[in-house]
Amino acid sequence: MTTKNLLGLGTFLITVFVLVPVGISVSGRWDFYYTLTSVALLSIGAAGVWLTFYIGRINIGQGAYALIGGYVSAVLVVKADVSFWLTLPLAGLFCTTVSVLIGLPILRLRGVYFAMVTLVLTEVTRLSALALPVTNGAKGITSIPLPGELSILGLTIIPDFATMQNPKLAFYLLAAFLMVVSYAVLWRIVNSRLGHLCRSLQQNEELAASIGVNVAYLRVLAYGISSFYGGIAGAVFVAISQSIYPSSFVVTDSVNFMLYCFLGGLGYVSGPMLGTLLLYFGWNLLSVAKEYQLLVYASVMIALMLAVPNGVLSLFDRKGDRK
Repeated sequence: MTTKNLLGLGTFLITVFVLVPVGISVSGRWDFYYTLTSVALLSIGAAGVWLTFYIGRINIGQGAYALIGGYVSAVLVVKADVSFWLTLPLAGLFCTTVSVLIGLPILRLRGVYFAMVTLVLTEVTRLSALALPVTNGAKGITSIPLPGELSILGLTIIPDFATMQNPKLAFYLLAAFLMVVSYAVLWRIVNSRLGHLCRSLQQNEELAASIGVNVAYLRVLAYGISSFYGGIAGAVFVAISQSIYPSSFVVTDSVNFMLYCFLGGLGYVSGPMLGTLLLYFGWNLLSVAKEYQLLVYASVMIALMLAVPNGVLSLFDRKGDRK
């Protein structure tokens, strides 16, 4: 990383972990914690969608994995009395397993088939949650306890959220930490040999296959990582709301995950993060339009995509931040 990039990263980390909490504490607007926590978690899911775009595939099913991850965590915590901290990776791994089973046959085909499958995946997951006894159907799972204490070798790493005076701050720091780690991993993937191979799929899959690149393997691997991100984001969402229903994540959420990537910039690792921030707050600001909110929102999105087809970040850096 260059000195400029390190300076930018340091500024970002100070802003997220120091300036934001201090600013909220001074203003007394504790509700901002929930808003920023939601933005952080949504950006994690969007980061996974970005990775599938990176290999040249359209993913419109991330909401399904957020829902699956949420249910896995909720079922383990409520019905099996498993610690939330253990369910967090388990939710991601379960989603990865599901995505691999789906991806193995589909990702060998042309991209249009994969896009069609992901388009219906969220609705299929919602209907499955309605039908399966373990998910309690339409009643959902409620009264989910807050994350308990996380200790290693008797040393308390994270205290019990239920004993905290302000668990909103704790959830914000957790979501922000997961977001930073997720994007750091994503950046490392993109700038590794694996990332260079994935980038070759965008240019010419036939040519990549002819020189020995295992195209199907890379597609499934990227999709598995993508779904892992969706699963952990969904698990934390459930811990915050302390409940989950089949309608907690719907097709609209899957479409939004994709829009976050488009708006921020598909050519930029940090694009989904910025896109999430802009769309989340933009939608809330447009509430003044009342019944015309959706119309204004759609019009603004179309205008932005026409004006900046490479995303908002392209206005600041023409070279991109992949390299």
